[in-house]
Amino acid sequence: MLVAAKQSGQRAPMLLLWLLLLAAWRAGSGQLRYSVPEEAKHGTFVGRIAQDLGLQLAELVPRLFRVASRGGADLLEVNLQNGILFVNSRLDREELCGRSAECSVHLEVLVERPLQVFHVEVEVRDINDNAPVFPATRKNLYISETRVLDSHFPLDGASDADIGANALITYRLIPNEYFSLDVPSNEVPVKPLELTLKKSLDREVASELLLVLRATDGGKPELTGSVEIRVTVLDANDNAPVFDKAVYHVKLLENASNGTLVTRLNASDLDEGSNSRILYFFTADVSPDLEDTFRLDSASGEIHVNGKIDFEETPLWQIQIEAADQGNPPLFGHCTVWVEILDINDNAPELVVNILSLQVPEDAELGTVIALISVSDRDSGPNGQVTCSLEPHVPFKLLSTYKNHYSLVLDSALDRESVSGYDVVVRARDAGSPPRWASASVRVEVADVNDNAPQFAQAEYTVFVKENNAPGCHIFTVSAQDADAQENARVWYSLVERRVGGRALSSYVSVHGESGRVYALQPLDHEELEVLRVEVSARDAGAPSLGSNVTLQVFVLDENDNAPWLLARGAGGPLGAAVAASELVPRSAGAGHVVTKVRAVDLDAGYNAWLWFELQAASAGGARCPFRVGLYTGEISTTRALDELDAARQQLVVLVRDHGEPALTATATVLVSLVDGGQAAPSWSRASVAASASAGALGGASSLVDVNVYLVVAICAVSSLLVLTLVVWAAVRCSSGAASAEGACVSGPAAAAALVCSSAVGSWSCSQRRRQRVCSGEGPPKADLMAFSPGVPPGSSSGDSGIQQEIFDSVSIINL
Repeated sequence: MLVAAKQSGQRAPMLLLWLLLLAAWRAGSGQLRYSVPEEAKHGTFVGRIAQDLGLQLAELVPRLFRVASRGGADLLEVNLQNGILFVNSRLDREELCGRSAECSVHLEVLVERPLQVFHVEVEVRDINDNAPVFPATRKNLYISETRVLDSHFPLDGASDADIGANALITYRLIPNEYFSLDVPSNEVPVKPLELTLKKSLDREVASELLLVLRATDGGKPELTGSVEIRVTVLDANDNAPVFDKAVYHVKLLENASNGTLVTRLNASDLDEGSNSRILYFFTADVSPDLEDTFRLDSASGEIHVNGKIDFEETPLWQIQIEAADQGNPPLFGHCTVWVEILDINDNAPELVVNILSLQVPEDAELGTVIALISVSDRDSGPNGQVTCSLEPHVPFKLLSTYKNHYSLVLDSALDRESVSGYDVVVRARDAGSPPRWASASVRVEVADVNDNAPQFAQAEYTVFVKENNAPGCHIFTVSAQDADAQENARVWYSLVERRVGGRALSSYVSVHGESGRVYALQPLDHEELEVLRVEVSARDAGAPSLGSNVTLQVFVLDENDNAPWLLARGAGGPLGAAVAASELVPRSAGAGHVVTKVRAVDLDAGYNAWLWFELQAASAGGARCPFRVGLYTGEISTTRALDELDAARQQLVVLVRDHGEPALTATATVLVSLVDGGQAAPSWSRASVAASASAGALGGASSLVDVNVYLVVAICAVSSLLVLTLVVWAAVRCSSGAASAEGACVSGPAAAAALVCSSAVGSWSCSQRRRQRVCSGEGPPKADLMAFSPGVPPGSSSGDSGIQQEIFDSVSIINL
């Protein structure tokens, strides 16, 4: 209810305003009428509108006096200085109101402050400004000379755009002896205006009469309009048309374009008027093909080409023509037109090729017929004489077998691998002027013969495979290309069987017959087999089958899959992953005293077999431990002089680790007992005794150690020289091959072997490796480090077994 009260409070002022405006309009509304003639000039006085409305001139502008026309046009305007309504633009009553009897312009005069609305009506008076107008300024009447008297001929009356008396029309015909004018009265307005024949017509006396009909309106001043009536007297038809020739002979070139004039017929008639007007027609029994080919102008008698003119279809046309006048009844004349078509060279030769074989074997004999060719030309005479030829540079030729018949035969040997097919173009040329050509293309496919064996890109490939691969893994793909096609180019791969270490090669690898993918059937072990030579055969599916072989040098790359093995003390001691030993050390031993040596070996190669030794931190008393182990030698020695504070029994744990990724380790435990000087012999003396017992004829241990040291120094010197030589040789080799290989990797096997040493002196860990050289496009080749075993004999003081001696005698190489 509050909202309704609020809305009613807002509507109350608006309603009051509308009531005031309505009261003001009713109080000030009025209507004035003025009159002005049409076509009045600009500024013509119409009336004193301000005075007539009772308005003061001084208040016209302040009260916003203005005039608005209902039509929106500014035909009338008010001068606000004197309050006079005047003509502002052209007033045309016919344009404003048409033929309406009343015509007015309605104005609305608005005055504000207070609002007053006045209605003013200005009548536009008609003036005689439009003359009577006939529908045409000239009218033709055709009246036969046989027309009877009192015949009526209706005429179109005139019209006047004005109204009232200005539109009342009277007619007058210029006096003549043949016709009179019959004007309808106002009582019968629907009766037409007519001419009445009062005297018989004679074409021989007067073939044409000229009449003038004049119309006058009732305006002041009078305005008139007229029409010229031309009466043509028609003659009676008493003569038939006659052609100037009974037979017309015409020669026409074939392929004449549409619209070409063939001939013009001429017929005449002695009559006059319509009786002498002649129309030409094809006779009724003319063929539809003739009507499609020629067009006859019925008025002029001209025959034009309307369709295709072809000598080969119709060399001669016979056309029957008739001429008819326009008399009643009409009369006819006849003639014959013979059109001889002249041949032109408009037809190219036509080639028909009958291919006997879509494919020709590449080993086909010379003279083999490939296709039969026939040629024809629809033209006649020289235009129809045709010769054939082949485009050059094809191993074929044409042999004429009969008139316009040829055979396409093989002229030279074929090789599908060079060209698999030929597009043989046969060209035919007639003897016309100018000559016309035609060509036909024959595709001759060369059928393949199995004359090419599969070929590998290389005779040998080098393949690197990491050991311990998954069974069935893909290691390489061989691919051979056969230049033949289809079945002759379908290559099947197989393994060339042989024995590898007493086992069949097929137990190691297999080859997929279609893809050439080589798979390793079982995990490979570098320690068992370093290089595997695989021979793969590729054979095509041709008959007979052709094939070739390729060799794969599969290098088994070492992985760190063997942990270091410790050598037990004594000549017959076994290898183990952990070894425990006991040693006696006199308390009088000074710094550098050698307690014992830990010996180890790794079955891997390269860095994976390079061992180092370290003493675990938990060994024997921490910081008070007076012992250390050589990083690469494995010798345990004292770091200082022993004293009374050192424990009598100490347990040393030596960790042996290789350089593989990840590294594998082994541990050796040495129990060291400290004794007084007289209770234990020196360790080197016991070692010497053991060495003497094992070696027999060899000298003391001290002399053997010295010899080993000298031998190690000599071997290292020679190895350094060899490494330097290999580095220089590799640099020269890679630099010379860089230009041709452009940085690509070139790898290959070598037969030399070397030893990889894991320490500078003392115990050496080695493994057998085949020497390899790898060149990488990313940088210069890496130098090879070669070292040799110190050759410690079996049964030495260290207690190495014969197995260790056999491993020491092997040689390996590491790429640094």
